[in-house]
Amino acid sequence: MPNYRLDLSYDGSGFHGFARQPGQRTVQGELEQALLTVIHEQIETTGAGRTDTGVHARQQVVSFRSERAHDLVRLVRSLNGVIGPEVAIWSAHPVPDGWSARFSAEWRSYRYFIDNQPAADPLERHRAWHVHYDLDLVAMNEAAAHLVGEHDFTSFCRQVPGRSNVRRILESTWSKSKLVEFYVKSTSFCHQQVRSLVGLCADVGRGHVRPDDVPGVIAARNRARVGSIAPPHGLVLWEVGYSELDG
Repeated sequence: MPNYRLDLSYDGSGFHGFARQPGQRTVQGELEQALLTVIHEQIETTGAGRTDTGVHARQQVVSFRSERAHDLVRLVRSLNGVIGPEVAIWSAHPVPDGWSARFSAEWRSYRYFIDNQPAADPLERHRAWHVHYDLDLVAMNEAAAHLVGEHDFTSFCRQVPGRSNVRRILESTWSKSKLVEFYVKSTSFCHQQVRSLVGLCADVGRGHVRPDDVPGVIAARNRARVGSIAPPHGLVLWEVGYSELDG
C-alpha cells in the first residue's frame, strides 16, 4: 500500500481543532471526507500536530496509506476543489513505508502574534491577540531564555494521566515588527503549552512577573503558577521538521 505525505495550511477559526471528534467539525475530519470524495477510499490520516480549537497552521503535515497509486498533481487539485478555501493542500508526494507525519517529525515550531496597540486593528482580529497595555520585550526575552532546554513543563500543560510533560525547547524568542511575535521550536509540545508560555511572558511584559521568576514557575510543576493562557486565535503551527532522508 503506497504511503503519502500531504503539506497543508488552514484557518482554524471555523474548526474544533485538527483532530477528528465525533459530532464536531475538525480539519482532520474534513480532510478525510475530502479524500473519500476524491479517491473513494475511507482514509485514516495521521497529523504532525494536534492543534486546538481556533488555532491556525501555516504548515501542517499529514500522512496516509492508500490502496493504490495516485496522480498526485491531480489529487492536490481535486482536494483543494473540495476542501477550500479554509484549508489549502500545497503538495503531495510519496514517502517510505513506515514514515509517519507525527512520529517521523524531529521538531515543530509555532508563532504567536500579539496586536500591541491601544485600539485593536480590525484586519488582525482573527489572527492576533489584542493586548492594549505596554509590553517590555526585553523582559519577555529574558523570560523566554529560561524556557530553552529540557524541562518538566507541567506548570504550562494540561495534565494527561500516564503521560510525561517533559519537553525540550530548542528556541524561544520575542520580536516586534508590526505585530509582537513569539517564536518557539521544540521536539514536541504538550497540550496548551505554547499558549501558556505566551500568557506567562505577557505577564512578565506588563510587570506582573519578573523574568527571574520563570525558573521557579517551571520547577513548581504546578498549573496554578501560570495565571494567564493566551487565546487560541493568535497561535499558528508554523513548520514541522523532518530528516531530509525520510521526509
